[in-house]
Amino acid sequence: MSVTAFLLALGTTCRITRFITKDTLAAGFRSWIAARFGDDSRAAYLVSCGWCTSIWAATATALYATWLEGSPWFQVPTAALTLSYLAGVASRWLD
Repeated sequence: MSVTAFLLALGTTCRITRFITKDTLAAGFRSWIAARFGDDSRAAYLVSCGWCTSIWAATATALYATWLEGSPWFQVPTAALTLSYLAGVASRWLD
């Protein structure tokens, strides 16, 4: 895996993890998991723990990167997710 693909995969993993565990748009998903499996369930913990979610997001992203590294099907969505994550981090620092 090239350094560029690695960095895009890293940014994508960060953004997906942040979206699942913290983003308001995914709150319904987290609530649904808690309602279905219980507030104290492993599933509910998984979708609220950044460390836990990131291993699954990283695995999927690494496989995606390995299969499609040079393809626009990899480069475009991962660049968008990485830029989204970096813009969010920058806005917290700059605001």
